[in-house]
Amino acid sequence: VQLQAYGGGLVQPGDSLRLSCAASGGTFSSLGMGWFRQAPGKEREFVSAISRGGGGTYYADTVKGRFTISRDNAKNSVYLQMNSLKPEDTAVYYCSAAEGLVNPKIEVYYDYWGQGTQVTVSS
Repeated sequence: VQLQAYGGGLVQPGDSLRLSCAASGGTFSSLGMGWFRQAPGKEREFVSAISRGGGGTYYADTVKGRFTISRDNAKNSVYLQMNSLKPEDTAVYYCSAAEGLVNPKIEVYYDYWGQGTQVTVSS
């Protein structure tokens, strides 16, 4: 499975941004999908995840209420709508996929990773 994340950029605090991740080479509808991020000098951390059918969604406390994850199995894509962005959201955002979403918040359970897309929130 190959994952291609895109949609990052430079935005101001309070702005919105939508990240997309396109998957290829596998059966997308059988994969749990997640988003992680890594800020400079920090470890990679969980942001959000969504179950195979989209019925289950998970969020880090730091983004709950501001970010929304969704997926379109017909387009082999997962999205992360980010609203009310803050400077502390600045990071490289990674798309990930899991054959089995054992624990959506733990990166070791993910089998595939994209290359990351930079999100910078600054005035």
